[in-house]
Amino acid sequence: MFHDLDKTLEALLLAELSQEIRDQTSISFATPDADFPPATVSLPTINLFLYDVVENTEYRVGGHVWEPSGPQRFVRRMEPVRVACHYIVTAWARDGAPAPEQDEHQILGAAMRALCRHRKIPDEFLRGSLTGSEYTIYARPLASGRIDSPGEFWQALGGRPRPFFNYTAILAVPIFDDEVSTAAVDEAKVEVGRETPENIEKKRGGA
Repeated sequence: MFHDLDKTLEALLLAELSQEIRDQTSISFATPDADFPPATVSLPTINLFLYDVVENTEYRVGGHVWEPSGPQRFVRRMEPVRVACHYIVTAWARDGAPAPEQDEHQILGAAMRALCRHRKIPDEFLRGSLTGSEYTIYARPLASGRIDSPGEFWQALGGRPRPFFNYTAILAVPIFDDEVSTAAVDEAKVEVGRETPENIEKKRGGA
């Protein structure tokens, strides 16, 4: 699931970056520690490090809905868990670059512009198990994230502090199997007073 999200974000970046940046820059998901880059990563690179995965309680709906599956038969569907995947996005110049800081700032800015274009990840970029999902993947580019002390964060990784921005993707993760009713149900779906992620996003102005 998370590797499919990585591939999805890579597809989004490759589509949205300028050709100049895209042709010269790789996209990686490695830990940005003191040994970065690993042998599998070529510089320069845009690195998205998944550092935290937590439930998104803002989108917590709870409960279930009944949906028709045939004559006098209904399926009870439990709501999925909404999971916030927090990334830090950094840029790394090639070894020996005469002005590495300038190169990194240019690359980081390009990544920021590309990721900020979408508050919902378009279906065309979805990869693997995320393809064809009925649930929207919401994005929170430049959200505050869950790193309270960037200095301590970099110290824990053993690396030098460097500029980054946070990017959060919110997935719907089905946990329970559907349950088929054993008796007729008069009302197929009841949602009185039910808040949904879609309604929440509309209130946030992200529709």
